[in-house]
Amino acid sequence: MTSRIKKRWIFLVIAFLFLHFYQLPYYYSQPGGAKVLDEVISVEGGSDEENGTFMLTTVSMGKANLFFYAWAHLSPYRILYPEEQIRYQGETDEDYQHRQLMAMSGSQEVASIVAYEKAGRSIQYDYKGVLVTSIIEGMPAHELLKVGDHILAVDGVEVLTANQLIEFLQGKSEEDTVELSVLRENNLEQVEIGFSAFPEEMNVEEGRVGIGISAPITDREVTFDPPVNIDTSQIGGPSAGLMFSLEMYNQLTESDITKGYDIAGTGTINEEGIVGRIGGASQKVVAADKAGADYFFAPNEGGIEGSNYQEALEAAEDIGTKMKVIPIDHFDDAIAFLESLERKN
Repeated sequence: MTSRIKKRWIFLVIAFLFLHFYQLPYYYSQPGGAKVLDEVISVEGGSDEENGTFMLTTVSMGKANLFFYAWAHLSPYRILYPEEQIRYQGETDEDYQHRQLMAMSGSQEVASIVAYEKAGRSIQYDYKGVLVTSIIEGMPAHELLKVGDHILAVDGVEVLTANQLIEFLQGKSEEDTVELSVLRENNLEQVEIGFSAFPEEMNVEEGRVGIGISAPITDREVTFDPPVNIDTSQIGGPSAGLMFSLEMYNQLTESDITKGYDIAGTGTINEEGIVGRIGGASQKVVAADKAGADYFFAPNEGGIEGSNYQEALEAAEDIGTKMKVIPIDHFDDAIAFLESLERKN
């Protein structure tokens, strides 16, 4: 091999390594996969008569290098996000992944509550306070609170859930303060804390203030009877809540509500059964189509302009799938739709 050829190969290797390892301040996402949920959810003694499937859909995401940055411009289903839209200020990649896994854990618990209540099964609660999982740099909590703190009360009023905490802190101004009862390393402390505007990159509505914690979680032990086991490995985020609840409900009831169809979907869910918006709806439609789903459940968001349902419907029409997109506002909407189906031959 001549010296000139050797130099050319060395140059190509260096160029490849640069393209691969040099990371840009963007995240890259593309359609992920569709996971069959009866493979990861098991209700003890639950029905295993499932002729069809429920599937969660995912988006594959990671830091963008030069190659992925260029590749993203070749398809509407590969999307770039500035990193400040994904990670909070001062948050590391490890912090972000931890936050996503915590959100997935919370989603599983809420989905279980919805399914068990709908099926008339037993649930017991033991509340431990609101867990601080992420703190926004530059806001009051950054100096006064720590990740791992449990908030037990606001101005002497007991707080059991994250929603209650959020309600207590809403409508405040930068002149206000509140006293938090905080359990830290088994010591109860009283913390007086103020409010400030959120960092601009968080795109929070103008005039809204907060103490500076994000994604607080209701820390509680919830006991389900019969027990349920969920294993989703490293899948993060709250967007599978609806599909989790449907799979669990199906195992808790005698009849197979899939009726032989393969049903994919997405959407958060709260304890009232309301299905909420998620990111990447169009990408998840692509993933569901590749998996051969018959139907795709998408958050309807009350029919607002630009809803996840509209986004999913446009994607389905664009890729020419035979899969039908179904608008869902509430867990009961999904059940009603499934009950309306004729059993698949």
